[in-house]
Amino acid sequence: MLFKRSPNGIDLPYPSEITPREVYEGRRQFIARIAATAAVGSGIWEMANREAFAQGVKLAATRNAALSTQEAPTSFKDASSYNNFYEFGLDKGDPVQNAHTLRTRPWTVTIEGEVKKPVTLDIDRILKLAPLEERIYRLRCVEGWSMVIPWVGYSLSNLLKQVEPLGSAKFVEFTTLADRKQMPGLRSGVLDWPYVEGLRMDEAMHPLTLLTVGMYGQVLPNQNGAPVRLIVPWKYGFKSAKSIVRIRLVSRQPRTAWHDSAPDEYGFYSNVNPNVDHPRWSQATERRIGEDGFFQRKRKTLMFNGYDQVASLYSGMDLKKFY
Repeated sequence: MLFKRSPNGIDLPYPSEITPREVYEGRRQFIARIAATAAVGSGIWEMANREAFAQGVKLAATRNAALSTQEAPTSFKDASSYNNFYEFGLDKGDPVQNAHTLRTRPWTVTIEGEVKKPVTLDIDRILKLAPLEERIYRLRCVEGWSMVIPWVGYSLSNLLKQVEPLGSAKFVEFTTLADRKQMPGLRSGVLDWPYVEGLRMDEAMHPLTLLTVGMYGQVLPNQNGAPVRLIVPWKYGFKSAKSIVRIRLVSRQPRTAWHDSAPDEYGFYSNVNPNVDHPRWSQATERRIGEDGFFQRKRKTLMFNGYDQVASLYSGMDLKKFY
């Protein structure tokens, strides 16, 4: 769509230890061939490293049934090919075509701001910080479509507790990668890059807020926000920042990309709410991807996307004013 304008972790296997044997042995042979020609330069080693963490690598995760919907998941094909990721293009099919340019190794995330123990973690440390869970979440897009996806990760609170937030930390700001060499969509100017999103502290610490490293039992495909992203299932999808490189705890509400671009259309909270329409369309119903056909009726949109356990976070708030 176009618009106008530390060491406390629990060790888990590395991806190479949980990949099927035949796939893993194939990668070992590939790396061996690369090693034989190492004189060509360090760039080849980088290619081998990226290949070893390529799309399709399995992740060991335990299903969290208590936090999962019982609805049937959207097909992997649909979930990985119909995406909003404007850094790789404005059309839904652009990310799957263009995101192969994203390099997800090496990758680090810095956590800083109003904390006692700021830290920079690489993706391996993030993978081992807490036991991985699979949670089947609904995802509702502000444009009026939805999916059901088995995400893999752990509650963001596990990460935030590591840095010991100060009492002055009231909000959490997420900044994503903005590299013009890797992301052709940055030339569009549709947003003021880098992409920045934010949550109130209690929202960020809620058990449902997922620091996400995979989907459908494997590492995140590039087009879905690899190697680490956010999933906040009771908010519209644009609140779930992709390809995160920095998390900053702050005392004041952060400025965010879409709110800066179109504040009358995209509020800071952006909770799924069938009673608050987008200025240009209704939010009362939604189209579930995969449920196509002329006679297929739209679904009714659920308040908080059906995640009633977060309602207490907004007790006493005017959710039409704080949309």
